[in-house]
Amino acid sequence: MTMNMANHIGTGRLPQQFVDGMQKNQDTFKRGYEQFTWDNEEDKAFFESLNDRDNLRVLILAADWCGDVARNVPVVFRAMETAGIQTEVLIMEENLDVMDQFLTLGGRSIPVVIFSDIEGNVQGTWGPRPAHVQKYMIEFKKDNPNREAPDYQDNMAVTRQNIVQAYGEGNAAHAVIIQELRELISGF
Repeated sequence: MTMNMANHIGTGRLPQQFVDGMQKNQDTFKRGYEQFTWDNEEDKAFFESLNDRDNLRVLILAADWCGDVARNVPVVFRAMETAGIQTEVLIMEENLDVMDQFLTLGGRSIPVVIFSDIEGNVQGTWGPRPAHVQKYMIEFKKDNPNREAPDYQDNMAVTRQNIVQAYGEGNAAHAVIIQELRELISGF
């Protein structure tokens, strides 16, 4: 079954509206956005070349309370600006119907970056984290299937520490996110 987002294109918040409306993590978000730089000229040229295509749209399922949104979405915003791709943010709590079509490991994890053509046909998704960071959550879910287990919260705390470490210092993950987005978009 092909998923279609046509009825959601045009209903989200523009990137600046999302940032302006943030009640949490706004400083972290803005810092990541302002500090973004292209590590690789080839990546930058790839995203610039997407300006020649007018057949892509991006919807991002997000919420301001989420640390992964604050870390990752500024990079996505920068890449999509460079690419000239229309981008909107769907607030997760206002779009649970969409969220429930894009579960990660059976749960609601954000951000989810949804790429579609102009008719709304989903071409691919990215998120909620770069693969080298997400691997810790994948391992955790596999090793801790029972949310009621006595050590579940302790194990989750360790996993969250591993995730923070995997992101690295400062903006270390930015180049990885750009690379993953480039590989994804290259496939359609």
